[in-house]
Amino acid sequence: MRELTEKVAIEGKNIVKDFQLGDTRTRVLKSISLKVSQGEFVSIMGQSGSGKSTLLYILGGLDTPTSGAVFMNGIDISKLGDEKMSRIRRQNIGFVFQFYNLIPNLNVEENIMLPLLLDGKKMRDYKKSLTDILEIVGLSNRRKHTPRELSGGQQQRVAIARALIGKPQRAVAELLQ
Repeated sequence: MRELTEKVAIEGKNIVKDFQLGDTRTRVLKSISLKVSQGEFVSIMGQSGSGKSTLLYILGGLDTPTSGAVFMNGIDISKLGDEKMSRIRRQNIGFVFQFYNLIPNLNVEENIMLPLLLDGKKMRDYKKSLTDILEIVGLSNRRKHTPRELSGGQQQRVAIARALIGKPQRAVAELLQ
């Protein structure tokens, strides 16, 4: 029988994160190691202030560890420069933030498309994908509304649609605590 090999989507090795405030150093993450295979769903749980968001920011390339490494497709992203990491985030990672991070003056469609537009893609090339994802998240009738015209749950669905519109290889969600 042939052995199936798992494809690792993201791997953290001995991740340590310290924050310095004056003379006080606080260690938030203490040698965290984990592997997430492609297609696998992982939940990170813990009390408020335990480092969940810090870990997700590091795994998503929004922050760097004090020590340790984060690998995506075998590449240590914790060593990449800002420009290269920014491109990887836009093209390969979908983010859903705890507070949604929607742009108040953009409508639903524009907020969903923002990562693709920042990457130089044309909105017209994603018209069907946009229509499909709006249907999936139940916001087809709200596509021209701004965030202030939406409920909290609707704003969260916009953030989810934005994270998935470019069909990222991985999605990172900072869930409500």
